[in-house]
Amino acid sequence: MASEWDWDSGKGLLGLDDPEEWDAAYERGEPRLGTAAIGLAFNCSLEEASPRVIRAMRLADRGQRGFGFTAAGTAARLNGRLTPELYAALRAVGHRGVAETAVDDTLTFVPFRQLPLWFKWRTVASKVEDKSKTWRLKSSYAIEDAWNAVRRRR
Repeated sequence: MASEWDWDSGKGLLGLDDPEEWDAAYERGEPRLGTAAIGLAFNCSLEEASPRVIRAMRLADRGQRGFGFTAAGTAARLNGRLTPELYAALRAVGHRGVAETAVDDTLTFVPFRQLPLWFKWRTVASKVEDKSKTWRLKSSYAIEDAWNAVRRRR
């Protein structure tokens, strides 16, 4: 089975559907584990993929680690939920950097009532931030329009 996966180029790894193959590749130190974790998120149950996605989120290679977070977001999109371990891993990193999109996907695709408390707080904080940015932009546009009107009268 290992012969069908091209770990050097990453070709076909989004079709990976065998968690044991991912584990074996992890032990061998293969280079495209984050890409393969996305494949697991697509093709395996959440419970099977979750431990591997968490390990992908902790990879040394920054690019592949980013794909681990993409796999977490993909799992939230496809399942409408995450495991407690995935919630904890996302919370540990916070709503910034490589985790930002995964947290946003979780907030978007997991029903609010099913979110842990930190994610509920993050949802409310995000709405407040968006509203304050909107008010700031509206006021700056109004000030700019007024300034342009005054300059035209001169």
